[in-house]
Amino acid sequence: MALLILVVVVNGGDDQPSSVKPLVKIVKGKKLCDKGWECKGLSAYCCNETISDYFQTYQFENLFSKRNTPVAHAAGFWDYHSFITAAAVYQPHGFGTTGGKLKAQKEVAAFLGHVGSKTSCGYGVATGGPLAWGLCYNKEMSPSKLYCDDYYKYTYPCTPGASYHGRGALPIYWNYNYGKTGEALKVDLLNHPEYIENNATLAFQAAIWKWMTPEKKNQPSAHDVFVGNWKPTKNDTLSKRVPGFGATINVLYGDQACGKGDDESMNNVISHYLYYLDLMGVGREEAGPHEVLSCAEQVPFNQAAPSSSSSEPLLIGEGNGKY
Repeated sequence: MALLILVVVVNGGDDQPSSVKPLVKIVKGKKLCDKGWECKGLSAYCCNETISDYFQTYQFENLFSKRNTPVAHAAGFWDYHSFITAAAVYQPHGFGTTGGKLKAQKEVAAFLGHVGSKTSCGYGVATGGPLAWGLCYNKEMSPSKLYCDDYYKYTYPCTPGASYHGRGALPIYWNYNYGKTGEALKVDLLNHPEYIENNATLAFQAAIWKWMTPEKKNQPSAHDVFVGNWKPTKNDTLSKRVPGFGATINVLYGDQACGKGDDESMNNVISHYLYYLDLMGVGREEAGPHEVLSCAEQVPFNQAAPSSSSSEPLLIGEGNGKY
């Protein structure tokens, strides 16, 4: 007969706490845990440290302190609970749970650094400084086009009346990207791209999926290059591609930001990452040397194709210069 021992349960109620002590059971000599909202179902994995153990509500609020101000365009949309709920899907696959606490903290800061830089409405003299305004947007405010590429009309046909402009935490552009993301998340984003701007958990989930998923076969994901899963080939070394934060910029944006020397968009992402490391109590000194942080000298993993979909805005409002 299996021996069941209940150790402790903490019920978060309606307002979920940042960190929930697990329900622990010993089943046939094995320790199994259930953390409720972040790690549901009894499993050995749920006994491990998860993101809410080291990244709590107050830290999320510090990182995105201006997101709910009256002038923010997505006030009331983004919240901590949505982030953790989305992250819970990918934590068993290593997101924020790889390589010990410090590495995990740095990955969360790195991912959110990308998010903050892509969704910011901060500028040089903004209250609180330009780095305090991440998650100001959840969509491109004045799209200049529908981002429909007919090259994909048989695989990801555009829905009449739908606009595939930038939406989300790592904004999605173009019909084929909505199609691919929707397939992965099992949500019909091709017909309903607006779902991303209506559901913060889904928006975060789409962004984490992008972080965890290689753009092409035989290429690493942003997660892989950051946590050390990726081992550079001789060609990578000759191309000055090294594991670290700079390589995440390369994976996600290729020649839009990398291999261009002192590029403004690249520096903006790096600045958010360093700022978030400080606010999380890790400290920017843990970020590593410049050649690890930057992709200025790296040959891009992917070159933009000379087609209608060769590029997309590097910030969510850049399509026509309006937010």
